[in-house]
Amino acid sequence: MVEFKIVLSDPKSGLSHKVDVSGGAAAFLMGKRVGDEVDATFLGVTGYSIKITGASDRNGTPARQNLPVAGRRKLLLAGGVGFHPVMDGERRRKPIRGNEITADFVQINAKVITYGEKTLLEIFPKAAPAEKAA
Repeated sequence: MVEFKIVLSDPKSGLSHKVDVSGGAAAFLMGKRVGDEVDATFLGVTGYSIKITGASDRNGTPARQNLPVAGRRKLLLAGGVGFHPVMDGERRRKPIRGNEITADFVQINAKVITYGEKTLLEIFPKAAPAEKAA
């Protein structure tokens, strides 16, 4: 069974919420691409629409929006997602995932585009911090 961790960012409040998704809700995301806007009812959030902004697999390999494949490729990168050069003109061959969501992904990053009636804090209450042991 496929399971994803969705990190849902709220641009209005500046907070992000982690949502664990499995089963039919995870199957809904299969085949979608980074950059797609989807209705968020599969998360149990009515009236919201979200945009998939990124993803990473079990090894931490990031997904790149401009790579239209489903698997991994080694690309010669000069900057952007997956490589941040230190020196001017530096390039490096790095493994990068394509933009199609597959079962190999673990984390999917998304941001809210359209808001519903309830706020995200009402839907996903913030967990209380654990007390320190004396």
